[in-house]
Amino acid sequence: MHAMTEHDYRCGFVAVVGRPNVGKSTLVNGMVGRKLSITSNRPQTTRHRILGIATSGTSQIAFVDTPGIHRRHLRALNRYMNRVASRALIGVDLVIMVVEASGWVPDDDHILARIGTERGPVVLVLNKIDRVKHRGAMLPVLGDTARRYDFAAAVPVCARTGENLDRLRSVVEARMPPGPPAFPKEQLTDRSEAFLAAEIVREKLIRRLGQELPHRLTVEVERFDEQERRTVINVLVWVERKQHKAIVIGKDGGRLKDAGTAARLDVARMLGRPVHLEIWVKVREGWSDDERALRGLGFAE
Repeated sequence: MHAMTEHDYRCGFVAVVGRPNVGKSTLVNGMVGRKLSITSNRPQTTRHRILGIATSGTSQIAFVDTPGIHRRHLRALNRYMNRVASRALIGVDLVIMVVEASGWVPDDDHILARIGTERGPVVLVLNKIDRVKHRGAMLPVLGDTARRYDFAAAVPVCARTGENLDRLRSVVEARMPPGPPAFPKEQLTDRSEAFLAAEIVREKLIRRLGQELPHRLTVEVERFDEQERRTVINVLVWVERKQHKAIVIGKDGGRLKDAGTAARLDVARMLGRPVHLEIWVKVREGWSDDERALRGLGFAE
């Protein structure tokens, strides 16, 4: 076996797209081997373009996690998320389209139309195979998807448990162009620790809140101070109405305290040092439908 030369090394960018809640962030986290994108069982958890970088001895693959593309552009926030998802498709070497293994739905057609034919190869990932009782039931789904588009490959996986991600990794790597790594090998993302900390706080709140509120809530880091023995982080949670503030704080402050404790533990684990985290909830009416407010809150492309 010949020794690996730099001509054999592969490096490329992969956009991960799909409708909301098909498991794109869980897939990217699994491929990178570390949690970078937050996850919840609520649609629209991912709002920004987040790069997850997977480096091995043979390749470096930069996965672009994108917000779920939805048809109804209801608010400025939704329009922003759709723009982010569409722009992530520009200049990538490969697109991974994630659908649920249980079968194609009409919204998937909408995503396929958005991907377009000029994007180069598209690999189809059938996620959540753990929910399909008989694996044979996926054969008609595979046949159905093959008729819809000339996918470069179709790989059934369970992103949550990691099942078949090795197979997906080799399928993706084989389609990356030859080239040296684009990032230092220890780099896992293009996002700052402050951004990741804010996302962790948002995840803990989303997971504790009902169906409606998550879209009316955003998190801003006001202070991120690395002191000698610990990191001090002050976070603002913005909601749109007074009653939303009461819901986020919870009875006797219980919900916010619970979310804050969980977030502090996760952030400390991520940073590898003790964290002092303080969270305040503030009201800013209509922020999710106000382009200027969005830019001020860090929703910049």
